[in-house]
Amino acid sequence: MTQAEPTPIPETNPPAEVEKPARHFRSLKELLDFASGKELIKSMEQMGDSGIAEPLPFPFLAIVGQSEMKLALLLGLINPNIGGILLVGPRGTGKTTAVRSLLDLLPQTERSTCYYGCLPEDIETGGIDAVCPECAKKFAESQPLTAPDRVRLVELPLNARLEDVVGGIDERAAVHERMRIRRGILAQADKNLLYIDEINLLGDDIIDAILDAAAQGIYTVRRGPVSSTYRARFVLIGSMNPEEGKLRPQILDRFGLRVTVRGLENASERLEAYRRVQAYLTNPRAMIHLYAEEISAATAELQEARKRLRGVSVEDALANQAIALIQKMGIDSLRAEITWFEAARAYAAADGHESVTAADLTTVAPMALRLRRSTFMNEYFDQRKGEEEELKDLLSKLG
Repeated sequence: MTQAEPTPIPETNPPAEVEKPARHFRSLKELLDFASGKELIKSMEQMGDSGIAEPLPFPFLAIVGQSEMKLALLLGLINPNIGGILLVGPRGTGKTTAVRSLLDLLPQTERSTCYYGCLPEDIETGGIDAVCPECAKKFAESQPLTAPDRVRLVELPLNARLEDVVGGIDERAAVHERMRIRRGILAQADKNLLYIDEINLLGDDIIDAILDAAAQGIYTVRRGPVSSTYRARFVLIGSMNPEEGKLRPQILDRFGLRVTVRGLENASERLEAYRRVQAYLTNPRAMIHLYAEEISAATAELQEARKRLRGVSVEDALANQAIALIQKMGIDSLRAEITWFEAARAYAAADGHESVTAADLTTVAPMALRLRRSTFMNEYFDQRKGEEEELKDLLSKLG
């Protein structure tokens, strides 16, 4: 009697596919449009349930609609000089999902291998005493202090204390050697993305520390006789629901791009969004596999765009026209044109242009210029006009 063959176990992973030639995308926008309109597997049963709990983010390119939000986040990856991105909209519109979905698209950077975050630049600026003894020994032996690593997404929890954010006394180091200050979240965010969900609910002391570090790129922590200076060169991303509270004007001014995130208005898009979420919840790995080709193409395109960015310029004639438009809108902050031009350079780099065009400026203008005017300041200056005119009149009569 022959032994019965075992019943085959159904596959939970996506079946192997015949390798197809990679699709060529002429621009980053074309890639986004293609991925957003990609047809999902019609039969959900084909995907099966993986039965595995894994921290796999929802594919960024699988987000339906929300083209402005996706474009703003990608421009921030290409050019950190944009100055941060703020997502404003009601709950349930995909703001947090979109930010966390960036993990698969983040570029490479050089990262310190030290617990204290020591870098070669620290020795160049502060001497050998600026790094820990272990890194000083490595430097003397010509060993590298850094290693290539992917840019990370650092999230700031709402219950974070000021000491968690900026750093405090490292008790472990104080026991074994000289007293040192432990790195805070801001130092850990150096060369990374710093994401703050519900930023309008964050405490004022935390916000002030973040703004100072973001403006200078470095910050200093003093605890008694001990002090340390850390680099904090990060791209700040915030999201908020205006129903839960307003954002302080000085915080709003720190964000370069401001994106208004609305719910999907098209019924077919809402249905497609549901189908993609259901497919992701059923089998995240299979869902991600459906967008593997586009994710690979987008990652490569973003890396190339970062390289091309240095060669992209804004011609004076076009820049003067743009500045005239800003002045006509009554925008006082110089950050308006800085953000606008830097975002346009990133967009041009993604499209392979060596010079920013009027079309590039037009595409990114709403994100860079909205929420820039201040009704309060306009009324304040109007109230001062009478006083200024009276002062001028009195001064003209002197002598």
